[in-house]
Formats: sequence, structure tokens, C-alpha cells
Amino acid sequence: MSLFKRLLNPNYKSEESRKKDKSSEQSSYYPEQKLPIDEKFTYNFKKNGGKFIYCENMDEILEAFDNILMENDWYERDVFCIDENLTSKFDGFNLNFGKSGDAAFFFSTCESLVGNNGSILLSSNQIKEKKLKELPYNFVIFSTTSKIVDTISEGLRIIKHQSENYIPTNITTIQDFETEKEKDFMSYGSSTKNLYLLLLEDL
Repeated sequence: MSLFKRLLNPNYKSEESRKKDKSSEQSSYYPEQKLPIDEKFTYNFKKNGGKFIYCENMDEILEAFDNILMENDWYERDVFCIDENLTSKFDGFNLNFGKSGDAAFFFSTCESLVGNNGSILLSSNQIKEKKLKELPYNFVIFSTTSKIVDTISEGLRIIKHQSENYIPTNITTIQDFETEKEKDFMSYGSSTKNLYLLLLEDL
């Protein structure tokens, strides 16, 4: 069953959940079953405060993007985006791509979606040499289900494997999307972003 159907089916239980139900009478010291990485990412990403929009095809992606623009009144605004392939796919919305100064939002792909902490892995391929605090407060990230990895280390290995002649610099993660939560000492120095994830099924 696809991620989309699992998320929308309130009666769905993963195989791991069913096994856990059957073994509920076992000792409390029994090791906890591991979730599949897509379910783990979805849970942790939402827990971090991210806005998650799952789509099965590009028509649904474009419709969801249009709804985001409408919700935030971002039509005819400057958008910071350095990915030409991305700007060509989303060129019908009267946006001024490439502007970084007073951009309404940052629009980008990513390197990976990290399951074990619900973070987004970015590099200079998406943000050049800018720090997260230098980017707009609002993010819209377009990615695919094949980008979901279990750990940051796995995401870094993919970057290295895909970069034969040039390894991207400025590799960073963002995982704080809940703008109104009270900060704890673990959050100091991190940049909170209002983030939408457009996730396209490609598996």
C-alpha cells in the first residue's frame, strides 16, 4: 500500500503495528518495532511543525502549489529559487524567480528527507553559500518519496555518490518548522522556518 493510502486510511495499520498489537501481552522490555522510514519521516516532520502535502502526480502538485500561493497571497511576488528546472515547471504563476533580497518565500528541491528526525537536508545545490538565517522565513520544498532516507549519514552518502566531480558544500539540515513553540536549549542557534513540503509519489 502506498504512503498516500496509508496516511488517508484511518483504519490502516502497518504490519509492524499489527504485530505489536498481537504481542501486547509480552513483556514491556520487549524491543519496540521499527516503523518504515516513510512513516517515520511523516510522523517526525509533522511533529516538527512542517506542513505536509502528498501528491500522486504533477497535476496535484501544481494544484497544491496554487493553493499555497492563494492561502498566503504570494501571487506576483519575488521568490528566491536558483533551480532552473524547478522554475520551468512552475512558470505559470506570475512569480519573479531568482530574487533573494525581499523574497516572499524560498522555493527549492532538497538533497534528502531524513526519517529519523523529520528534517530536510540541503546543500549548496539549493542554497548556494547562504546560511539558513539569510534565507526567507517561508519555505516551499518540492521533493519525491524516493528522497526519503533513514538517517543524515545515509543522505550524505547519497550526495557523495552522486557527485563524481564536484561535492556540494554548505550542507545543512532544517527541522524546526513550528514557529510558535517555546524554544529549549537544544533549539538555540537554529533557524525556524514556516515550511511547506510538496511530496510527489515516484516509487
